[in-house]
Amino acid sequence: MTEKPRRGFASMDSERQRQIASKGGKAAHIKGRAHEFTPDQAREAGRKGGQAVSQDRKHMAKIGRKGGEAVSGDRVHMAEIGRKGGAAVSEDRQHMAEIGREGGQSVSGDRAHMAEIGREGGHRRQTQRHEAHPSRPEEAEPEEREEISPYGEPDHHAPH
Repeated sequence: MTEKPRRGFASMDSERQRQIASKGGKAAHIKGRAHEFTPDQAREAGRKGGQAVSQDRKHMAKIGRKGGEAVSGDRVHMAEIGRKGGAAVSEDRQHMAEIGREGGQSVSGDRAHMAEIGREGGHRRQTQRHEAHPSRPEEAEPEEREEISPYGEPDHHAPH
């Protein structure tokens, strides 16, 4: 189907259309014929417009991406958001304990990773012992230490 050629106002570029419409709006206000919205009417019109626009999910996603990109470029602002979120979450001790348990379970399933942690801990302990007692031979009996439960408390039931 062929389009009809545009004539008159429709054939003008959008900038020229805006200029003419602006003049008409100003003239109507001067003559007292323009509708003045009350705050309640304006609020209701805005609500209806917002509902209509928010139905377009692609449009809303595009707006969200633009906003996210604009905000995430401000590193100081993003750091502040992270600190506030971290502070709020870390106050919930039960939640933090659950996160720790889940993390421990997922990490402990990686045997190679756990072996590496053990080796690093062993090396660190040897270095600390050697620095504290440089004349002491490496084969000396290990120091007796108090066993600690997984909850960070002394484990009085652990064998010594």
